[in-house]
Amino acid sequence: MATSTEENYLKAILHLEDTKGAATVGDIAAELELTSGTVTTMMQHLSEKGLIDYVPRRGLKLRRHGRLAALKVVRRHRLIELFLVEIMKFDWSEVHDEAEDLEHVVSDLLLDRMDEMLGRPTHDPHGDPIPDRNGKLTLVDSSSLAEVEEGDYRVVRVSDENSALLEWLNQKGLKIGGEFTVSRKDRAAGILEIQRGGEAALQLGLEMAGRMYVEEV
Repeated sequence: MATSTEENYLKAILHLEDTKGAATVGDIAAELELTSGTVTTMMQHLSEKGLIDYVPRRGLKLRRHGRLAALKVVRRHRLIELFLVEIMKFDWSEVHDEAEDLEHVVSDLLLDRMDEMLGRPTHDPHGDPIPDRNGKLTLVDSSSLAEVEEGDYRVVRVSDENSALLEWLNQKGLKIGGEFTVSRKDRAAGILEIQRGGEAALQLGLEMAGRMYVEEV
C-alpha cells in the first residue's frame, strides 16, 4: 500500500500524463512545489517499488499498479468532494482542500458507503469524472474556454483548485451545465466576453478561462 506522500506523487504524475502526455521531474517539482532533487529521490523509490518506470535524465511513466493506485486516490478525492457538497452542504468552492486531506485516510468501506449514499455517481461537483472501483476513468470530451472561438457553449468541467474562480462562477450563476455565448475574444488583451440571455456581458481573463472546460451547444 502506498503512503500518503507516495499517493500525492502518483496522483501528480497521473495528472501530468493525462494533461501533457508525459511527466518529467521538473513538471512534478512544479506541480508539488518541491525541489527537483527531492522529486528525483522519490522517483527512484517509486521505481524500486515497481510503481513507475524511471530512467534518470530520460523519462518516467506510471506502471499499471502505479496508475491504479493513482486512480484510487482520484476516486477517493472526487467522491469526498461530492459527498461534502451533496450531503454535508459545503459550497463547491470549499471542498478541494478538505478532500486533499481526507483522501488519504478514508477507508474503502467508508468510501463505498459514501458512493452508495450518493447513488453511484459518475462525476464530481466540478464535472470531473469519477473512476469506478476497477480504476476505469471515462474522460470528459471538452475544450478549454480559453481556446474556443466565439459561439454558444455549455460548462462541463471547472478546475477545483481555484476557489476564487468557483466563487466568481457562483456569483454569476454559472455552474456545471450552464450555457452562455462567447461574444468577443481579445487575445492581445488576454480577455474574453461572455453573455447569458439578455444580461450584460461579463469579462473573463484568458488565464482564468483556461480553468473552465466547455462543449458546443
